[in-house]
Amino acid sequence: MTKQNMTFIKTRAYGPAEGLIPNTGPIPEPGCGEVLIQVSAAGVNRPDVLQRTGNYPPPPGASDVLGLEVAGTIVAVGEAVSDWQIGDQVCALVASGGYAEYCIAPAPQCLPVPKNFSMVEAAGLPETFFTVWTNVFERGKLQKGETVLIHGGSSGIGTTAIQLAHVFGARVFTTVGTDAKCVFCEHLGAEKAINYREKNFVAEVKSLTGGQGVDLILDMVGGPYIEKNMDALAMEGRLVQIAFLQESRVSVDFLPIMVKRLTLTGSTLRPRTVEQKGSIAKALREKVWPLLDAGTVKPIIHATFPLEQAADAHRLMESSTHIGKIILEVKP
Repeated sequence: MTKQNMTFIKTRAYGPAEGLIPNTGPIPEPGCGEVLIQVSAAGVNRPDVLQRTGNYPPPPGASDVLGLEVAGTIVAVGEAVSDWQIGDQVCALVASGGYAEYCIAPAPQCLPVPKNFSMVEAAGLPETFFTVWTNVFERGKLQKGETVLIHGGSSGIGTTAIQLAHVFGARVFTTVGTDAKCVFCEHLGAEKAINYREKNFVAEVKSLTGGQGVDLILDMVGGPYIEKNMDALAMEGRLVQIAFLQESRVSVDFLPIMVKRLTLTGSTLRPRTVEQKGSIAKALREKVWPLLDAGTVKPIIHATFPLEQAADAHRLMESSTHIGKIILEVKP
């Protein structure tokens, strides 16, 4: 590869989206166990907004360039990489660096672009599918025939979780903020979408489950939702916390945990080791990639922006008016 420099998005200063500006710098080189991807598209995620505002620093040693997922073509491989070769089209989960023309990815965190998928669609897969699989199916242990409540159903995480939970045989309920989002989520596979601005989701899910409550809740809201979630869970129910749009510190009565034998758990994805993320990738390739190849499940792409307009993409993310994923396209 003769090209030496690349365009990437620099965070000029922590704060508003205006701080995201195009910049030029050297193309990184893959180390042992890594590949270099010429990026065609990169996903925009809520953690990117948190990092931009100074509230979610990258792991030690990682690039400070935003971006947790990319799709593109491998143009160089490091030592000890045997599963991938130059020319392979992949999507990848990365710890940082996605908002760029080129991005380093650990080889175990790469997955093939599914059949008939565009690069834009492929770029919308890694962050949400890794997150949903490990939290809903591994930590949450969702089983066929169980009931699940997914908060934020119109988000990238939500639209992914609804589809996967539905296709694996669960009864799916979700909360969203508008009637239009309710209609969309029910079309995706939710049995019932609840407009949380108009209805009490605890009362709704209890009514829908004959007063029992749901077996599993996936939550990224936190704050007052934590105690409400505990109320909405059935006996032996599980709450999986993956983010906090509201407070992470709350006053909670823990008695329901004992009375209903509840399990409260949660996780973050970014700090996990390459080995751990590689294990999730293997499970996805076995269990989920055939569904993507068959067109049974797909990422929901709301909007795309040129890489240079990352600030506009972040403004859309912060508006919460989107349904599904926001993607940056990188011109060749």
